[in-house]
Amino acid sequence: MRLFLDANVLFTAAHNPQGKAALVMELGREGLWQLVTSAYALEEARRNLARKYPDCLVRLNEQCQGIRFAPDDPGLACPDALPEKDRPIFRAALAGKADVLLTGDRRDFGFLMNDRDKAAGLLVQSVADFLAAL
Repeated sequence: MRLFLDANVLFTAAHNPQGKAALVMELGREGLWQLVTSAYALEEARRNLARKYPDCLVRLNEQCQGIRFAPDDPGLACPDALPEKDRPIFRAALAGKADVLLTGDRRDFGFLMNDRDKAAGLLVQSVADFLAAL
């Protein structure tokens, strides 16, 4: 299974190393599933950590070692209601052939969560929902 990690999942894992997002990353590094993100998502996570919790940047870099990076493919279609700022995330998840896009952004991705039909076959879930479904 291939999991795409949104910026807020990367941020949360670095900020809370005992939390669910960090667990997902740890299990991925151990080979339970493949982890994918994008340069766009990583940069957003870095920028937000630098502003709020700069001491967590080292942990973010350590946690992201070995993660595969997917490009944003502007040729891939996005759901019409998805805000422009989130389209690079969605397209990179599709380009990276992710099975699941993990995000905590319910405001913008909420209408897609747990509904593959609305998300071009991609399962969009929160980390908590993903872990609960295992």
